[in-house]
Amino acid sequence: MLQPLVRRTWAPRGQTPLQQQSESHERLSVISALSVSPRRRRVGLYWEGHRHNIRGEQLVVFLRRLRRHLRRGIILVLDRWSVHRGAVVRRFRQRHRQHIEVEWLPSYAPELNPAEQVWNHTKYSDLPNVAPPNLPELESLVCSSLSHARAHQHLLRSFFRTAKLRL
Repeated sequence: MLQPLVRRTWAPRGQTPLQQQSESHERLSVISALSVSPRRRRVGLYWEGHRHNIRGEQLVVFLRRLRRHLRRGIILVLDRWSVHRGAVVRRFRQRHRQHIEVEWLPSYAPELNPAEQVWNHTKYSDLPNVAPPNLPELESLVCSSLSHARAHQHLLRSFFRTAKLRL
């Protein structure tokens, strides 16, 4: 939604910072994936935004695009979100089992998921206290943050280190 993530900030003494925010209930949901190339160990970041809650159908479309782009077998590391376990996604995984292998993260363990670190960075480092006036502006800010992260290998690698995963 268009409500900002409020963080403590600095301001001149006696000048309390004020934020204007919208009463809109529009939403932006974003699917993301991190990849690691097998030889060079280069990390990639992929994402796709939707203006509604993500369901299995959107995840399957995203996985098809990801598979076409990567052109190799994929090991998906998934958390236990209900969309990941849903019938549509299960059928897709079954049809592509020769190209897609799934490893499940333990329940309630976002600290083990490097993709969660992407969102922590976007929300807490790049976009805290930001109250965009509309959904297109929010989309632009999120894409800008993710594009910046994508361009910096050291940052992408830090998401794996934070999750205590070796590359």
